[in-house]
Amino acid sequence: MKHFIKAGLSAVILISGSAVANAQTQITWWDFLEGGDGVRMKALIKEFNETHPDINISSTTLEWGVPFYTKVQTATAVGQQPDIMTYHLSRFPLAVPQGQLRPISDDELTDAGLSPDDYFPSSFNAAKVGDQLYGLPFDIHSIVLYYNKDALDKAGLLGEDGKPKGLDGLENFNAALAKLEESGVEVPLSLHTDEGGSMWRVFYTLLAQQGAPFIEDGEILPGDAGLKALKAMTNWVASGYSPELISYEASIALFTSGRAAMHINGVWEVPTMKDLAKNGDLGFEWGAIQIPVLMDQKATWADSHAFAIPHSEANPISAEKVKTVLQIIAWMNEHSLSWADAGHIPAFKAVAESDEFKKMEPNATYSALAETAVFDPEISIAGVAGPIYEATQNFIVPALNGQLDPEDALDMVRDELQGLELN
Repeated sequence: MKHFIKAGLSAVILISGSAVANAQTQITWWDFLEGGDGVRMKALIKEFNETHPDINISSTTLEWGVPFYTKVQTATAVGQQPDIMTYHLSRFPLAVPQGQLRPISDDELTDAGLSPDDYFPSSFNAAKVGDQLYGLPFDIHSIVLYYNKDALDKAGLLGEDGKPKGLDGLENFNAALAKLEESGVEVPLSLHTDEGGSMWRVFYTLLAQQGAPFIEDGEILPGDAGLKALKAMTNWVASGYSPELISYEASIALFTSGRAAMHINGVWEVPTMKDLAKNGDLGFEWGAIQIPVLMDQKATWADSHAFAIPHSEANPISAEKVKTVLQIIAWMNEHSLSWADAGHIPAFKAVAESDEFKKMEPNATYSALAETAVFDPEISIAGVAGPIYEATQNFIVPALNGQLDPEDALDMVRDELQGLELN
């Protein structure tokens, strides 16, 4: 009889355990996050799973860039898409016309305890195509100006607050580069001059600082703002302030070795600088600020890692799973302080305005750029790894390195992109 009772109890326990497992909502997650970003996101997913026994996120990391977006397109076509994925906001105008993203209604957003006021307008509006919301931003990541405090101090370009001074205005900025060179700095400004993506971010920043559009009334780069931006960049290389054809890794090494006084790169390299400084391998005091106002107004290229729900006509996601996915997104936003440790600015304003984030440097110093961040043009040829990046690689990079005349380069950009779909 005792054996029978024990067997019965065991069966009840097994059945109960099975019921709990079956009650768990299984969520499939895809992202493209590697390195430090990947480590941080995996930690967030682990914490969410541990604190939500009724939900289990099963995550997969795919290759960044074109391979990721191609995989998503294929998966949605055959109904084998994930329930949630990371996606660059700059790619939304390309993905939405192809039917790859499921819209999020106002009621669904409200039910998740979220509202547009929770986000910086620059990133929230970039998550919309027309008037429809297709995802939610997780961060704002931009280019910033890294600087060597010791080098700038020696050249008389460091203020008492430890931040650069005298850099606003293109004429002043160029004069500062000359001062750095005169003070003995080998490379006043390190740029990633051999790659289109990096140079697009600088070019678009200078274009936006002129208040100029990339496209207007169907015309690519109208007026002379694009030429002014490109000539500013080509002058840095032609004057010897920034070396020709420098790879990404080399551009960072020029700065971290102390050979370059300033370096323009994404906020995602903040952990690199922090780790080197912590280990005593940097050799100088450093900082990072938003890109100076070199033209007419504050503006900086930016993008966002966002969360989106893939859409498939063959296998649409259920309303219940949408509710769970939005619950996950809301939780991730509320817990995005650790994500900011990777250099990002939280898109969720409650975190960005928290005392904890305000103590996080240099993020807090450059976080004001979120208010004037300028996202890629809302056209289908823009966005990470898109045709604009390719055109920049093919024409703007050669002009930057003295292989093409700037006017000819921009004409080639127009010819390359004008015939493509621009909606």
